[in-house]
Amino acid sequence: MHVAFVEPSFPNNQREFLRGLLSTGARVSAVSERPLEALPRELREGLFQFERVRSVVDEHALAEAVKRLGQKARVDRLEATVEAHVMAAAHVREQLKIHGTTSKTAWLCRDKPAMKEAVRAAGIACAASARVQSVADAEAFARKVGYPLICKPLDGAGASGTHKVGNDQELATALDALRVAQGRTIAIEEFLSGHEGFYDTLSVAGKPVIDFACHYFPNVLEAMRTRWISPQIVCTNRIDTDSYRELRQMGQQVIQALGIWTSPTHMEWFFGEKGLKFSEIGCRPPGVGVWDLYCAANDFDLYAAWGHAIVHEQVPFRPSRKYAAGMIALRPDRDGTIAGYDGLDRIQQEFREWILDVHTPPPGSPTQGVEGGYMANAWLRMRHPDYDTLRAMLDKVGQTVKVRAR
Repeated sequence: MHVAFVEPSFPNNQREFLRGLLSTGARVSAVSERPLEALPRELREGLFQFERVRSVVDEHALAEAVKRLGQKARVDRLEATVEAHVMAAAHVREQLKIHGTTSKTAWLCRDKPAMKEAVRAAGIACAASARVQSVADAEAFARKVGYPLICKPLDGAGASGTHKVGNDQELATALDALRVAQGRTIAIEEFLSGHEGFYDTLSVAGKPVIDFACHYFPNVLEAMRTRWISPQIVCTNRIDTDSYRELRQMGQQVIQALGIWTSPTHMEWFFGEKGLKFSEIGCRPPGVGVWDLYCAANDFDLYAAWGHAIVHEQVPFRPSRKYAAGMIALRPDRDGTIAGYDGLDRIQQEFREWILDVHTPPPGSPTQGVEGGYMANAWLRMRHPDYDTLRAMLDKVGQTVKVRAR
């Protein structure tokens, strides 16, 4: 089989997906915006062919590059794992008659209102939502559903561009920021209170063959807006218990409803007074290095598993569920430059055997905004056989480690 992989060089964890494909024994080619030399030697030497383009989301340029790759050997698969690349890859697949995620599925996994309509039609519970094309549309939705509400771009990822509004004035401000009056279409939906997490799979032929459940502490919108919080993402190793049965069933139903075939998936969910609710899904892996947590928690190579799913449509690896694993973001106390870290040595001494890795920008480094996400500044990742113990350790890290800026 000949597999073409879109953009193996950036961000850096894209190299892991390329490595996973190379481990299968398939012919692997790459299309990148960066020169071949941007890849480590062992990955460069493993490639069958390489094409450089100005932009991998330029569908004409991507299609022409894939055609050139196909001159030596037919391209059997064209794969993209970055959210912004998924639709372009789907369009090129259909143009060149390459098997894989369809443009309809890619669109349903990007366009929030269409996604919600599809899952509702399949009987899956989710928040009330609508496509908003005018200020009047939004005001009518607010009158019907009531506050609080969420306004966000149709194809927004995570909390990017998301506004929580609690009254008419806040709604007007959000609509102005999102440029609705200037003709931009957005998604509006009921705000769900409760606990938020995500359910990730590696699915083959429409069925999850490997899956994981993670929890946010606190929920994403609060985490991305509040500086003093050291937010956590924690992957449980208890997914095989009855507590997660409903979530796993929902994930399977969503995958079927959206026509996802052989692909990674990343599904957000809420659980609160109204029960379990679907939030959104992408036909791609999660961000912020979560697959690295899955590998460390389960003593296996998820990137190689993904490669086998693509090439062989079967996966010879299974997660051990030996550890729960999590990461905690450590924010500077103000904007500026990093001055130093308090409490980090104490944490490293106390939890040394359970710490996977730590990222601490050196003093003098510029700080990044809170809205930059979980890995924008300092962070620490850990694992432990007991989920509750891991949660307590991560809490102590957040209480102990202080990132000082000036």
